[in-house]
Parts: sequence; structure tokens; C-alpha cells
Amino acid sequence: MSTQTATKQKSDAVIESLQTVLADSYALMAQTHLAHWNVEGPNFFQLHKAFQAQYEELFGAVDEIAERLRALDALAIGGLKTLAKASRIEELAVEEMPAKDFVAHLIESHEIVAANAHTLREAAGASDDLETQDLIIGRLQVHQKTLWMLKSFLKNL
Repeated sequence: MSTQTATKQKSDAVIESLQTVLADSYALMAQTHLAHWNVEGPNFFQLHKAFQAQYEELFGAVDEIAERLRALDALAIGGLKTLAKASRIEELAVEEMPAKDFVAHLIESHEIVAANAHTLREAAGASDDLETQDLIIGRLQVHQKTLWMLKSFLKNL
């Protein structure tokens, strides 16, 4: 295999992983917004505010991830159906549920995005794409911090 072919395969892996992280981040943003709108109970104000901060942060992240794709001369996927099909995050049904169930769903969703981000970090490293690797390391830090906070909320419930 030529060096050019190997480099192309490595960059294709980065682009494919970026597309996955984009779709999952968009789905996570939407699920967090859904939780923000529908959470109820004694922790309403705390969770409503936390969820808002999280979906607003994710909105900026989605834009940054899509723009990284464009910087790599790849198209960013879009459209609700396309993003939903590409995402690995399960969509919540719109129904009343305890606040802890919203939090548990968001924990699972952040774990999915973090796992995909790890895959992207490795692909970017293998491609010597330090810019993408830097971007995704920053995203991993956000997801790890959010996971810590969400998991801490569920302790002793």
C-alpha cells in the first residue's frame, strides 16, 4: 500500500469519526434540551439551569465540530433525519418521568459521545492530525466533567 493510500485511509477514519461525534453531539444537545423543558420535581430549578448550560455549550461544540470537518475539506452532515440516523444516542420518548431518569439518560448519552471521542482521538493521532486531536481532547474534558456532575447528582437518591 502506498504512503498516499495509507494517509487517505487515516484521514477517512478521522472524517468518519468526526461525523459520528457531530451526530451524537447534536443528538445529545437535543436530548439535553428536552430534559431542560420537561424536568419536574424538587430539583427542578437546579436541573433546569444545569441542562440549559449544557445544551448551550453543546450548541457551540456542534458548530466547532462541523467547522473542523469543513477545514478538512469534508462536508458536515446535517438535517434532523440524517443526524438522527447517524447518531448512536437513543431518543427519549416525550413523557413525564422522574428527574433522575432524565439524568440517567444524559449520563448514558455523554458516555456514548465520550467513547466515540476516544475513537476520534486515536484516529487523529494515527493521522498526525494534531488540530483535530486537540479539539477532541477539549471535548472529552467537557464530557468527563459533565459526567462527574450528573453522576454526583444521582448519588444517594
